[in-house]
Amino acid sequence: MKTYPTDKIRNISLIAHSGAGKTTLTEAMLFLSGAIDRMGKVEEGNTVSDYDPEEIKRKISISLSIAPVEWKDFKINLLDTPGYFDFVGEVKSALRVSDGAVIVVCAAAGVEVGTEIVFKYADEEKLPRIFFVNKIDRENANFQKVLERMRELFGSKVIPLFIPIGQEANFKGIIDIVKNKAYSFDGKALKEIPVPSEYQDEIENYRLMIMESVAETDDELLEKYLDGQELSQEEISKGLKIGVKQGLIYPVLCGSSTTGKGVTLLMDAICEFVPSPAERPAEVGYNPNTKAEEKRTFKKDEPLSCIVFKTMADPFVGRLNLFKVCSGVLKPDSVVFNSVKGDIEKIGHIYTMRGKKQEPVQAAEAGDIVAVAKLQFTSTNDTLCEKEHPIVLRQIAFPEPVISFAAVPKSKGDEEKISAGLQRLTEEDMTFKVSKNTETNQLLVSGMGEIHLEVLAGKLHHKFGTDMLLSLPKVPYRETIRSTVKVEGKYKKQSGGRGQYGHVWIEFSPIDSEDGFEFEEKIFGGAVPKQYIPAVEKGIRESMKEGVLAGYPVVGFKAVLYDGSFHPVDSSELAFKIATSMAFKKGMTQAKPVLLEPILDVEVVVPEYYMGDIIGDLNKRRGRILGMELSDGMQHIKAQVPMAEMFRYATDLRSMTQGRGSFKAVFSHYEEVPAPIAEKIIAESPKAHKEEEEE
Repeated sequence: MKTYPTDKIRNISLIAHSGAGKTTLTEAMLFLSGAIDRMGKVEEGNTVSDYDPEEIKRKISISLSIAPVEWKDFKINLLDTPGYFDFVGEVKSALRVSDGAVIVVCAAAGVEVGTEIVFKYADEEKLPRIFFVNKIDRENANFQKVLERMRELFGSKVIPLFIPIGQEANFKGIIDIVKNKAYSFDGKALKEIPVPSEYQDEIENYRLMIMESVAETDDELLEKYLDGQELSQEEISKGLKIGVKQGLIYPVLCGSSTTGKGVTLLMDAICEFVPSPAERPAEVGYNPNTKAEEKRTFKKDEPLSCIVFKTMADPFVGRLNLFKVCSGVLKPDSVVFNSVKGDIEKIGHIYTMRGKKQEPVQAAEAGDIVAVAKLQFTSTNDTLCEKEHPIVLRQIAFPEPVISFAAVPKSKGDEEKISAGLQRLTEEDMTFKVSKNTETNQLLVSGMGEIHLEVLAGKLHHKFGTDMLLSLPKVPYRETIRSTVKVEGKYKKQSGGRGQYGHVWIEFSPIDSEDGFEFEEKIFGGAVPKQYIPAVEKGIRESMKEGVLAGYPVVGFKAVLYDGSFHPVDSSELAFKIATSMAFKKGMTQAKPVLLEPILDVEVVVPEYYMGDIIGDLNKRRGRILGMELSDGMQHIKAQVPMAEMFRYATDLRSMTQGRGSFKAVFSHYEEVPAPIAEKIIAESPKAHKEEEEE
């Protein structure tokens, strides 16, 4: 593929609710532009942008995929994104490097929750937007109804530039409102036909709507419009370009991605209305040495800077980094500086990606999106630049994981293999985290939803040849005591030769602390020699790892060694440790032991009309509502909820709010478990099962 100048590049994210037809639309653009000979189908698993085994199996997009299209001297870098909520990180990555977005809406399903969410994401990046109402030929398609709903939700900026002639099975053409021309479809080509007379009133209404919006983009046009003069076609086109690029107008187009009808008009609109990188605001970052703000404009004569927005982990090829050149020109066999890691990187070949296929390019000018393999230190969110002109560019703000599961190897002995594979997958997906819970000794995988984690388990199998099973994590319960007791621990063993003798009196009492314990010795007259006192403390520390109720760690107590005895020959550190553990078990049993559970501070953000359902659900989860606050039209509900009740909350909240709700949860403190629930936990604990087996 040839090197395109910055003003001829268009970087476009295709975003939508799942199932609106983004991948098929990508396929149609590739086919109609001549990049591929035959359109693949999602159902058959042979599309360019859905090539991962998990995507083929599930028939949904999982990762963002790049598909460059050459159209009328322009290079359109299409970024096909997943529509499923679990893969929001991919959408965020794509929008960070895009200069515009096409929001695909199904003509039958209409505006869905995902449509609203991706619109908001595009808003955060201040991106120009085009709506493409897809599947006009589908049963129950209703363009008019969808348009009304879009204007209702997204405002009067939503302006139709094209309307369909007929719908469902009768979809046979498109009317260009600005040019007042109609087209029918003749294979890949458009054929001009007379404008059907029954659409004249509708066209006139929409034309007035367009002129009103266009007039607001320019003072001269506004003056002419207010004087009652009709704007010329050239003036409307000029105003539309300004309006779309400035985010004052969201044009609406329509068509069918499965048949390709209306898709060439969409490509024309992308080239005409979406700004090139050169027309977008400068990239803002900072100098890593001075911390002063730095800017880079999308010009080839500026110092080089690139933002890495995606990393692909391959067990054979190694890492493949995708990035956008934000300034300067990137050439093969050059040396660059990773300003985030502080390392020098050697650039080998530069590729343009089309799905999984790599095509070498001779250079990438400012604004282009390319890939480089086998970089040693570079990962997502890093900046590559010139060492003499360092800059750290704005990073992608990825959401934090909302759900965690325990990962267990399917085959014994695969622990290291799984751990290494999961670590590689965290390089690829910044919304995926791996951690080890030292209390429960479980490997935890955290992500954006259950499907997200299932998909990553599938990737682990396909890419690294190992399998893991997912289960709900163990709750890190703890135990403590509620009363003070004095107990004796005596260990005496005589079996010929030297014996063992250790004897302690210890007072155990509760303290107001959730962590650890306090140790004190009040020995008088050498009842326990000083050399054995550390063994007593060590005995308690070892014993407190397993409580008497359910085998969980014991916290929040003080142990005072106040008396005991010793034998000048038979006493030893081991004997005093054993005596101490005997005293510990006795003391914990007598001091009214209770079970503690972790409590989370939870903040749920939902539209106001879901508030009653959310509060009711949190109460069912044994939650305490601490307060509510209305902000930006959303209710922020603050509560404290036991961790045990929150493992599947991400899935349940999504279901209750149709994906409109979000939440954050952080550890707060430990609290006593209510007696009926504690009894059940104790009965089901590994300690109880162990005791049953011993009996």
